[in-house]
Amino acid sequence: MRPAFFGPRALLRRASLCSLFGAGLLAMACGGAKKEAEGAESPPSKAAETALTFSAAQVQHGNVRWAPAEVREMAATLELPGQLIPNEDRTARLGAPAQGRVVEVQVRLGDRVTRGQPLVTLQSQEASAARADHDKAVAELNSRRAAATYARTAKERAQRLLAIKATARQEVERAEADDELAQSGLVQAEAEVARAQAALRHLGVSASSGAMVLRSPLAGVVLSRDAVPGAVVEVGAPLVSVTDPTSLWLQVAAPDRAAGVLRPGSRVHFTVPAVPADTFEALTQSVAGALDSETRTLTVRALIEKSSGKLRSEMFATVWLDSERRQEVIVVPEDAVQLVDGKQVVFVATPDGNGGARFERREVEVGATARGQTQIVRGLSQRDTVVVEGAFAVKSEFVRSKMVEG
Repeated sequence: MRPAFFGPRALLRRASLCSLFGAGLLAMACGGAKKEAEGAESPPSKAAETALTFSAAQVQHGNVRWAPAEVREMAATLELPGQLIPNEDRTARLGAPAQGRVVEVQVRLGDRVTRGQPLVTLQSQEASAARADHDKAVAELNSRRAAATYARTAKERAQRLLAIKATARQEVERAEADDELAQSGLVQAEAEVARAQAALRHLGVSASSGAMVLRSPLAGVVLSRDAVPGAVVEVGAPLVSVTDPTSLWLQVAAPDRAAGVLRPGSRVHFTVPAVPADTFEALTQSVAGALDSETRTLTVRALIEKSSGKLRSEMFATVWLDSERRQEVIVVPEDAVQLVDGKQVVFVATPDGNGGARFERREVEVGATARGQTQIVRGLSQRDTVVVEGAFAVKSEFVRSKMVEG
């Protein structure tokens, strides 16, 4: 058997095949390693969305400072939204007493008025008829009064004549009957005049012009004006409202957990955005007997007596309800609570010992804020270390990192 012989070309072709085969194996190996590396890559951690790390330089640049959560013993306080509304006990909402046409409106919205001041003038057929009835009743009264006077004089004359036996007993009795009948007619006429006068007062009919004039029943401020000159209005149509601005109601929609805190006679404190530095007080008047079926809240109404000029009807308010039960609560500086993604959060710090720290975003439920300190109802523990200064810088970094990832 002849031994195999490989020439130069055969050796070259064999070397090329080996090189190609080796390269294929290398590519398969590299591809497999790449796939394994890709498979080993973990998805983004959820912790990265709620935590980030600051270096010592970042902490110093952002003036970030942290401290252990402060615990105080105080009355548990709930912070609730409220609204100032007119005191309906000191508000007059005047409507048209009869169908008529608005002739004149003497006041504008916000005007200060005195008791008895004319507000709206109307012309009405009912007012004209009421005035005619009054005039007729007065004329009838004058006639009955004259008849009664004559009957009384005739009776007295008959009695004198009877005393000197100059007339018969029958004449005296007739005169006494005529007097009694005249007096009854007089009383009836007086009652009719009183009824006609009451009708005029109810309609507000002016004695001089015969028009209906609506007058303010109290001193206050014009709260609303619906009357328009020339308009024809029906009975009861709203025309003008006047309220006493020194007395307001504070209305609060309280959750069911506040039911045990609120009761008539208890005092509540509140602030308004217009004057955030001032704290006002109101006395609870009424608490609804049941929760609203839709909102699951209690309607609470408190009286604000001798309201200063700083408060206005329809202002929104932040109300504080203090419980008699004292308990330990966590408080943080007001600026430590930030709004992120529509939720109130604080930042819990874990220092690294080198000036830097890891910050965790923690959602919290807050209570009242007073004198720059905010109560934390839920979300923090006494063991937590909280960012007390520079929280806005930490928040900005959270927002920036989220934008970069997006």
